[in-house]
Amino acid sequence: MYAVNYHRAASVADAAKLVTGGDAKLLSGGMTLIPAMKTRLAAPSDVVDLSRIKELQGVTVSGRTVTIGAATTHFDVASDDKLKHACPALAHLASLIGDPAVRYRATIGGSIANNDPAADYPAAMLALNATIITNTRQIAADKFFVGLFETALEDGEILTAVTFTAPAKAAYKKFRNPASRYAIVGVFVAKGEDGVRVAVTGAGDDGVFRSKEIEAALAKDFVASALDGVKVPATKLMSDIHASADYRANLVAVMAKHAVAAANA
Repeated sequence: MYAVNYHRAASVADAAKLVTGGDAKLLSGGMTLIPAMKTRLAAPSDVVDLSRIKELQGVTVSGRTVTIGAATTHFDVASDDKLKHACPALAHLASLIGDPAVRYRATIGGSIANNDPAADYPAAMLALNATIITNTRQIAADKFFVGLFETALEDGEILTAVTFTAPAKAAYKKFRNPASRYAIVGVFVAKGEDGVRVAVTGAGDDGVFRSKEIEAALAKDFVASALDGVKVPATKLMSDIHASADYRANLVAVMAKHAVAAANA
């Protein structure tokens, strides 16, 4: 490590002032930033800690509208009874992330803002047609995730919450790396007021994406058998030590089938 100025923000407005100028970074759960600092892949002049800001924490359900504060931990998302009733698929997704130590510390906002190509929450946000709320504006999920570790957030902008309309049916299934528990392929399917949306994580060479082929098939009939014979192109999927692009293409269809079956169950 090296010398760094640590600030504990008391409010979002306080954090916005502290993060302005210099090379300051926002800290939520710290699951990515702290290891990056330890290995000197990141060297911020200042770290602004958001974890104690109460206004950024908690789950609110009003009718079918779900709002989750950015500093809400994975554990709190997974265990919230209101969310389990309104959108059990998202609560289940949170329960699959990492291990207990990670889930008690890491946050939904940190995961979304980091946009790791194998993270789970970005797929949920896309499939649920969520709105990402910051201290200055609201951004549709379709426009928020730009590329690998890249989002529409501007310098100094603070992600404060996410909100979405709970779908009629939804589920998430992933084929995970047994060591890291990151998704080699993860598929979130949702059927709601705006139709069927299907998002894939862990597979795209440019990060999370929506599968138009699977969406089109499920729009006709939201059953697993509707995906029989549906092919997902491997041309824009990644190949690495864990799986080839062709293997991932097959896994996307398989995980989508499992997700649809779970949603209908």
